[in-house]
Amino acid sequence: MVIAIDGPAGAGKSTVARAVAESLGFTYLDSGAMYRAVALSLLREPGDAPSRARAIEIDFGDPAIRTREVSEAASRVAQDPAVRAALVEKQRELISNGDWVAEGRDIGTVVAPDAELKVFLTAEPEERARRRATELGADYQTVLRDQALRDQQDRSRQHSPLEPAPDSVEVDTTGLSIDEVVERIGELARERR
Repeated sequence: MVIAIDGPAGAGKSTVARAVAESLGFTYLDSGAMYRAVALSLLREPGDAPSRARAIEIDFGDPAIRTREVSEAASRVAQDPAVRAALVEKQRELISNGDWVAEGRDIGTVVAPDAELKVFLTAEPEERARRRATELGADYQTVLRDQALRDQQDRSRQHSPLEPAPDSVEVDTTGLSIDEVVERIGELARERR
């Protein structure tokens, strides 16, 4: 079974997807970390992004992929159609066997359109910015402004724009605990098994 969790930055995708995977005994795929790893690789040693996306050794444990500089570079890298194609291919290969919870911005629409469960996480912009500022140790107003720009870029990009899959279930995480969101997604998963 594949559970696809999509949504904008700060909606809680990574935290929720990781917890859902653990709760259900599934494997977790953080697709955003793949883009961040490519971006970090390019920041450390500039070169051809599409080639790097195909050949990079990805170490998801590297804390450097979570810095603001890498986040901004990942947003730019993700707009390159060749990088997206290379990473989508890797993501599809990974989730082709077994039970997975995969999260990102286009999992349910592009990477796994046949996923048994598609969830689109949302939250009020202020809540998302507060979460992201806390996570990054950054200024709330700066994060709110940057987030609005990122949301616009993600929704308007030509390839794989951020949008819910037509058959996804929208879950608004504003004011909900992680446990409440995980429980709701777990219920949805059990209904579809």
